[in-house]
Amino acid sequence: MYILGISAFYHDSAACLIKNGIIVAAAQEERFTRKKHDHTFPSNAIQYCLREAGIDGTELDYVAFYDKPFLKFERILETYLAYAPFGIGSFLKAMPLWIKKKIWIKEIIKDELNYSGKIIFPEHHESHAASAFFPSPFQEAAFITMDGVGEWPTSSFGFGKDNQIELLADIQFPHSLGLLYSAFTYYTGFRVNSGEYKVMGLAPYGEAKYKDLIYEHLIDVKEDGSFKMNMDYFNYCAGLTMTSAKFHQLFGGPPRKPESELTQKEMDLARSVQEVTEEIVLKMAKHVRKETGMKYLCLAGGVALNCVANGKLLRSGLFDNIWIQPAAGDAGGAIGCALLTWYQFLGNIRNADNKNDFMKGAYLGPNFSNGSIESFLKKNDYSYQTLTDEELPDKIADLIADEKVIGWFQGRMEFGPRALGSRTIIGDARSSEMQKTMNLKIKYRESFRPFAPSVRAENISDYFEIDRESPYMLLVANVQKDRQVAMSKKQNSYFGLEKLNVVRSEIPAITHVDYSARIQSVNGITNPRYHKMLTKFNDKYDCPVIVNTSFNVRGEPIVCTPKDAYLCFMRTEMDYLIMGNYLLDKKDQKTIVGDSDWRSEFELD
Repeated sequence: MYILGISAFYHDSAACLIKNGIIVAAAQEERFTRKKHDHTFPSNAIQYCLREAGIDGTELDYVAFYDKPFLKFERILETYLAYAPFGIGSFLKAMPLWIKKKIWIKEIIKDELNYSGKIIFPEHHESHAASAFFPSPFQEAAFITMDGVGEWPTSSFGFGKDNQIELLADIQFPHSLGLLYSAFTYYTGFRVNSGEYKVMGLAPYGEAKYKDLIYEHLIDVKEDGSFKMNMDYFNYCAGLTMTSAKFHQLFGGPPRKPESELTQKEMDLARSVQEVTEEIVLKMAKHVRKETGMKYLCLAGGVALNCVANGKLLRSGLFDNIWIQPAAGDAGGAIGCALLTWYQFLGNIRNADNKNDFMKGAYLGPNFSNGSIESFLKKNDYSYQTLTDEELPDKIADLIADEKVIGWFQGRMEFGPRALGSRTIIGDARSSEMQKTMNLKIKYRESFRPFAPSVRAENISDYFEIDRESPYMLLVANVQKDRQVAMSKKQNSYFGLEKLNVVRSEIPAITHVDYSARIQSVNGITNPRYHKMLTKFNDKYDCPVIVNTSFNVRGEPIVCTPKDAYLCFMRTEMDYLIMGNYLLDKKDQKTIVGDSDWRSEFELD
């Protein structure tokens, strides 16, 4: 039996195909269209999923869509009516898209797929909850979902047992932890639904000077983690911005202009909203443990991508273990609604493993064989060297040790926002210059942003203060004390971005200014080639840790195809590209003609 799950029309549209309850394929539309956070109907992602299974739309048994469009439309209309006549500009912008497309999901699905079967519409937070619990390694567990907004709910909790989930309570729009964080993302000059990671990365440079103001004026939080926000300070209900004039007055001026210089104020704001978020999440979790009595917790929704909060939640010991959906945002809703159909709607038996989840390491996207990669390289007359399976780990380990920056393109593309060793840029974590090099010369992004480590799963506790695997880069922990470098008195007095270029550990390229790291543990079963390379690096250079950042430049999605990878390689100061068994040296490549028309210069494989 084939079930297709779809999420679309807000941000990060995606598709997922399951066969007899097993995830066959999942991908985000942005990877195919090359439009970051693409919200359009995921036609390309759907076609990829169907190709992976060797079927077409007529062979699907069920299609599930990740929310209820009419209920969402009702919320939007009611919100505009409540604020009328204020918000007429925003209303006029939103309505045409709804009337022409968003409420006609059934018709779009039938037309796109030539499909005439049943379409299932769970609620948005049901899809999030299903994406959190059903792929988890737990037979029973509590769950918390937290995001901007679905239909009405913005956070919810409940529990899953066997093949069923039950939502017990929720917080409803306009009160939203996700939108509170997004308001500060907007105010500090970053892009909403994209720049939240930057706020989280900026937080350790600041002090929580504005935390009391946030609690006093913006949000009233109860002991159980429920909260209400003072909407006088926000503009997102019916306006075209996130924050109001009253918000700007409270924090001493208008929002920072995008791309302008960062000041200590933005760092302090980031730290303040980060700490508030962590405190609310911990209060929620404490209440959920008490109400459900469950030993395990699953998380989904965009706020669950806040890996600093996740790390603190794990260390709190409130739950024996937590599991976070790697595509926790809206993309993961495609997995959730498909699995909800299989388990809850159809009543199929679910047997959890307790050791392994059902996400296959999140390696659910397109794979390119050596044959197709070689064909692409020959067709375009690109210079390359062929490595055997035995030579490859050895050669890449040596290049990393030589402080080269390498594009690593192997196996199936990851599903979710993190690169996990398939579409990844790698470098030497021991290098004090690597963070600066990668940020400025490879990623073309802000210098303050930290990089994550990939570490062999069996070595994770040797280097980081964590006692379990972290396969999806969704947990933050500190570098082990014996790996840290003590700060001098002068260094301890540094403020803001002065903290940036101080060596803090024996793996400085992945050690953030507060000694933390966003860890990806690499398992030899889910990603054998990446694991072998790390093993070789450890054998030769006595370090099982490297830098891992997503294979893309700022403002673009992670690469999908060999063509995407080659273009990204050529447009940056990367030194080498390894695709399958083919190694490309930048020095041997022809120069790209011009940046304005760089896409048209190369034929798609």
